This record gives sequence, structure tokens and C-alpha cells, in this order.
Amino acid sequence: MMAYNETEAGLCFVKSSASRIRLNLYPTQSHLPDMASPERLVEDAEREWLEIWVAGPGDNRSKPLDSGSSAPDLELLDHTGTPRQLASFWSDGPALLMFWRHFGCGCGLDRASRLSEEYDDYQKAGINPVIIGQGEPERASEYRERYGITCTILCDPDYIAYTAYGLAHFGVEQVLYDAPEETWCHSMEIGLEFQEARRAIDRPLVDNPWMSPGEFLVGNSGKIRTTYAYQYCSDYPDARVFTTAAKIL
Repeated sequence: MMAYNETEAGLCFVKSSASRIRLNLYPTQSHLPDMASPERLVEDAEREWLEIWVAGPGDNRSKPLDSGSSAPDLELLDHTGTPRQLASFWSDGPALLMFWRHFGCGCGLDRASRLSEEYDDYQKAGINPVIIGQGEPERASEYRERYGITCTILCDPDYIAYTAYGLAHFGVEQVLYDAPEETWCHSMEIGLEFQEARRAIDRPLVDNPWMSPGEFLVGNSGKIRTTYAYQYCSDYPDARVFTTAAKIL
């Protein structure tokens, strides 16, 4: 016969003093699952990076959606954790969807610097820039603040939007073209060395090291006006490609 003991967390079904089955019917706040801390999220993302690094890019290459295609309208969380529809960014004018490299990549930092310089030109052309990144809201918020990014960052840790827009992996040569030849094998040893070096400068290697960026200008009709496919990691677009396209929409 089970005895019932009431606790502040709910009901405990006590089988004996030696064994207990606990059923929390009315959990208090202290018994609810904790949100992962940013540090824990970074650790998990570092493990993901290393696993995918060692596995290599495989044969999965990008086939970005062409201009004239309908832009997939997906719901993603932004850097504040708020759900946002992609279509809300192009409802009042063209939107520039910038699919980002992982948050530890130097190419992302360079793109952020260029975006800061180009931002006024985008605004004058009526373009609404938005970043789609691989991190969760907590990491996206920290990244945005650290690097002075003005626009919204949307979060796609499961690569749903990347895939919907036809983005996939770079080849080894597109990521490691400027790296020593001994790194091309993307071994565990090399990956661990890379991670140690990046931690030392507080820029950990996280998420998917092979995922290609891409940029799409979407008109308020929901059609893609311009597609920019990166041919290698630091193959940044000229902002005038997008500002000109926006002006002749």
C-alpha cells in the first residue's frame, strides 16, 4: 500500500523508505527546467562545431533560390526571443536577408563591419536588412551587442531557413583556401587546436563550420529580386548590387 506525502513541489508517492516514486503534479518554480545559460549554449555549440568539422562537408552543396522565386515565409525567433515572420520584413518594402556564417567565424565579423558601413545606403534605398544566424536568441543577442549590429538577428539553429533558401555546405577549398595545407584534412587534432586558439581570444568556434552564407533581396511582393551566392567564405557582395536592384523594383 502506497503512502502519500504532500510536498511543496507536488505529490510524492512513497513506496518505502528505501525507494520512492516522485510525481510533481504542481511543480514550483525551483523544479521547472532551467533555461540554458549562454555559457552552456556556447559549450554545446562548440561540440557541434567539432563534430561537424571532423565529419567534413560531404557532397551537400548550396543551390540558392533564383531571382523570381517566391521567398519562403518562415517563423523564427529573433535575438530577443520574439517569434517573427520573415514576410514582416518585406511587407513595407524590400528586405535584405543575410544568411550568416557561424558566430565564431572571422568572415562574419568582417561582414558585420561592412554592414555597419553600408547601413545608411541600404536605408536610403528603402531596404530593411535582417540577419539570419545559426545561434539561439541568447547567443544572437550577445553577438549583436558585442559587434554593434543594428539590425534584427533571426535565429535558425536547426538550419530550417538556410535549407529552405537552398543553402548548404561549402567545400573544404571554399573555407580553408587561405589556411595551411595540413589543415585541409579537418582532423580532430586540428579542430581542437583551432578551438583552443579561438577560446584564447574569446571567440569560440561554434555551430556549423561548413555552412555557406548567402544573401537575398526580397521585394514586397514576396518574390526574390536578387540572389547573391558566396563562392568562398569572404566573398562579400558589393552593396550597390542590392541598392540598385531595390531602386528599380
